[in-house]
This record gives sequence, C-alpha cells and structure tokens, in this order.
Amino acid sequence: MIDVTLANFQAEVLEASLTTPVLVDFWAPWCGPCKVLGPVLEKVELAYAGRFKLVKVNTEDEQQLAGYFQIRSIPTCILFVGGQPVDEFMGALPEGQIRAFLDRNLPSEADLQAEAERAEAEAAAAQGDAYTALQRLRNALAQAPDNDDVRFDLVRLLIGSGQLGEAAAALAPALGKIPVPLRFEALAQWLHALEFATTDPRGRWPLERFDELIAANKRDFETRFAKARVLIAQGDWTAAMDELLEIIMRDKKWADEAPRKTVVALLELLAPPKRDAGAAPKSATGLEIAGHAAAAEDPQAELVSRYRRKLSMALN
Repeated sequence: MIDVTLANFQAEVLEASLTTPVLVDFWAPWCGPCKVLGPVLEKVELAYAGRFKLVKVNTEDEQQLAGYFQIRSIPTCILFVGGQPVDEFMGALPEGQIRAFLDRNLPSEADLQAEAERAEAEAAAAQGDAYTALQRLRNALAQAPDNDDVRFDLVRLLIGSGQLGEAAAALAPALGKIPVPLRFEALAQWLHALEFATTDPRGRWPLERFDELIAANKRDFETRFAKARVLIAQGDWTAAMDELLEIIMRDKKWADEAPRKTVVALLELLAPPKRDAGAAPKSATGLEIAGHAAAAEDPQAELVSRYRRKLSMALN
C-alpha cells in the first residue's frame, strides 16, 4: 500500500494498471469508516499476493483528484485496469464483499497461469521454436479453457504449422458463440482455405491453369475463388485479396458474400496486434502520460489500411 498524490498518480495508478490492476482507496483522516476499511484492504492485498496493487488517496490533501473522480462519499474505492477505471464501491464493506468485488474484476489464478504460459509461448515462437510454443499454449488452454486470447493464439499457430485437424477442434468452441467473434471467424476462413487446398483437386493446380479459365470467362467466380484459396494456402494473401476483390466488384452478393467475408478475415489476421499500452491513458489533469509519442504507421498497418480502402471502394 502506498500513498498517491496528483504528482505520482500517472505512474502509480494509470501506468501501473497497464500491467497490474490498481485499487485506489479515497479516504480522509477524520473518516471513521475509512479507518475500519483500511486494514481490511491491506489484509486482502496481502492475501491476493500481487493480483492487484492497493494505493490510497487522502482526499483532504488531494482535492483535485477527488474532484476529478467525483468522490461524493468516503471511503470510495475505484479499480483501474489498463489505465482506465472499471468498477468501484463505496463504504466500509466487509472482507467477503471486497473479495467478491475483486474476483468479479480480476483475472483468476487459472487465467494468470495461462497468461504466463502464453508469454512463454510467444517467446518460444519468436525464437522459431513452434513445438515449445504449441505445448505452452496447449497447457494454457487446459488451465483456462474460457481464455479467448490463448485459444486464438493456439489455433493460429496450429493452422500455421499445418495441424489442421487439431486446429479445427480447438476452434470449434469459439465458433459456437453467438455472434462469432471476428478474429475467430477470420481463423475459420483461413482454415477453410487450407483445407480446400489439401482436399480439393484444384488445390494442386498451377496458377496458370486458373488464369486460363479466368481469361476465357471473367465471371467464372468459382475458379477465381478457388484460385484465391490456393493463394492463401501459399501465403500470398495480397494476391488472394486482389482476386477476391475482382469478384466483389462484379457481384457483391455471390456465394453469400464469401469473397467479402474472406477479405475481411485476411485483413483481421494481417492487422498488427493491438497493444493496450499503446494508448496513452490520461491523468486527472487530462494530460497524456509522457513517453507515448505517436508512432509512424508501420508497413503492415499501411498494407491493411490500403486493402480496407480497396474493399470499401469495391463495395460502393
């Protein structure tokens, strides 16, 4: 437990909450319930062993902070995650209710273990060790089967490694959700393209054979779509999207919009990963945290932006 002021609020709360949830206890020295709540919060912080960080704001000394967060009654506790307030409670709650509040908002022990495995998998994958990365992700998903981030990483790596059967099995629970999250729909489209390339006779055609048929009939959408799937399987996703855009420009509704859905899926998979720390949380004074300068758009992001514009033009 530490005392926080306006001067260190950014570092101790906003920046710190990007990696570990921070519970801010707004209190005052004259407040009887605050004196009751304080020791309970410290006991719970110790029991949770690093799952969250406890800080205290003296509202008598830090009236600007109290005003910014519209503290009308004390004690008030606000939980920050990812640089933003996500939940709060007022009054000197008993320990059981505080634990229930935290458990509702904090990652579970299983999720923490799964995230640790996921981090190890990311490091192994970066070193080219796909086998270790897959084992880590399999362990992580076994520990936290509801963790969509782990499931996404595992399915993506399985598809990339050519283990399509296991990928389909791991993907199935996510596809059962209503609506299906876009990133899992994207994986399904990629998986379908690879399954086509390995099971359909056209998957073994040279590209020139597709081109001959398309040259004879520009509206041979079946052949164009098959060629796009082969290109996806070969890893030439931009050429695949160019072929799909040709279909969309000629018939937006063909095959229940399969070409559009496939382009959207590829763009989702090509998009650079979103990093929570990339957004600069703002302090109580409205100033962005220092050191979060806007980075120039990287080539991958530029490619995704360009093809999103192409898709928009093809649909209009």
